[in-house]
Amino acid sequence: MTASAKEMRVERWGIFEISLEGPKDGNPFIDVKLSAEFKCKNRILEVDGFYDGDGIYRIRFMPDTLGLWTYLTKSNKDELDGVYGQFKCVEPSPGNHGPVRVRDVYHFAYADGTPFFPVGTTCYAWIHQGEELERQTLETLKKSPFNKLRMCVFPKHYIFNRNEPVHHPFEGSLSEGWDFTRFNPDFFRHLEQRISDLLALGIEADVILFHPYDRWGYSAMNREVDERYLRYIIARLAAFRNVWWSLANEYDLVKSKKMEDWDRFFQIIQEKDPYQHLRSIHNCGEFYDYSKPWVTHVSVQYQGIDFSKIIEWRKKYRKPVIVDECGYEGNIHRRWGSLTPQEMVRRFWEGICRGAYVTHGETYLHPKDILWWSKGGVLHGESPKRIAFLRKILEEGPSEGLEPIDFGRGPICAGKEGEYYLVYFGIYQPAFWILNLPKGRKYKIDVIDTWNMTITRLRNIFEGKCEVKLPGKPYIALRIRKIT
Repeated sequence: MTASAKEMRVERWGIFEISLEGPKDGNPFIDVKLSAEFKCKNRILEVDGFYDGDGIYRIRFMPDTLGLWTYLTKSNKDELDGVYGQFKCVEPSPGNHGPVRVRDVYHFAYADGTPFFPVGTTCYAWIHQGEELERQTLETLKKSPFNKLRMCVFPKHYIFNRNEPVHHPFEGSLSEGWDFTRFNPDFFRHLEQRISDLLALGIEADVILFHPYDRWGYSAMNREVDERYLRYIIARLAAFRNVWWSLANEYDLVKSKKMEDWDRFFQIIQEKDPYQHLRSIHNCGEFYDYSKPWVTHVSVQYQGIDFSKIIEWRKKYRKPVIVDECGYEGNIHRRWGSLTPQEMVRRFWEGICRGAYVTHGETYLHPKDILWWSKGGVLHGESPKRIAFLRKILEEGPSEGLEPIDFGRGPICAGKEGEYYLVYFGIYQPAFWILNLPKGRKYKIDVIDTWNMTITRLRNIFEGKCEVKLPGKPYIALRIRKIT
């Protein structure tokens, strides 16, 4: 879409793009300032543009209000300044629900109000593996239950991940040095294509902006370069409705950055992102203070067996909690990467029944070191289809999400008080259980085998104090619903 287009129509939460020709001389990444002011009725949004190489400058905008929008560019270069135009924002196409927002303190929904239950996975370096493997990853995701993907911008250097990426974000080379004043547009175009591919699959891109696993110098850039990088990537990516901002993976291992740096990065994103996409940061050991106003949700690494701390985190931060790294189903030589599939599924159920959301990962050994957690490819584990089963149960439950409910000693429970209960017994295997349901109401009960993925409706109608027969094996749950 160009600035000269007439009668332009753009769907709500789609992307309108202005493309302009401008100066190539000097260093356009440094020398040229470009933005545009977008207006619709009484709304005004200021959006930064960016240099895309070969004398082409772009400004991307995601309209969120139906009706006529006008724009006017601003620049320190005459040929880019004062460009005026307009377009009409029309109804979104099917499947376009807008960006995800926080809803009801602890949960999420798309901008149009459609509930969003994060069921994520992790492929840190998948965009750095070449076309064939990246396409295979997308085909795998297409058939998976996952609607959120944690992924790094910068390439990764770590065990099972030593290959050189196809593209780098800056001009130059590792051997001769990087020119941190000049971005490599090919790198960012490729990143955008992959985010667009995820969007087509209905998957949120949880974009990780920094990480410590580095041999190229990207984790140790100076303050000026860091801030220029953030402004550039926001200008390029913010108009994609499926973008989430994750400041870092294991931020506390990035030794070149201090706490005030992370605070400043958050504030830059908050200031420069016109659409206020979701923002968080991920830890190794030390938690970031998620109560800070620029954080929208809690993204934690926690690999303990007992997820009862989720209740504490909810009370402390009063924000949605996502256990984005709970360990990985796999068989590598690390404790965190050798969970059984049963344990991965158990952690999902326990996390959700304590009022949080959980992210999957997989680390099975591969003769070519193609591990899903880092490079993508094909899923080999047994947990994804059982996570799909859980996702369906979630989506059939209360649209506002599940809240933790004190169900007495023993199982854990979440739901909607008096209306809906999802009760999980985990590793315990009782042959029966005594329930104390609200008096004066009648309920139907399903026995869920979370591993074998079966749902069995009990014949009786239940109320008050009642006994429920159970299969006497682990990984059983109950779904209790009020009869209307």
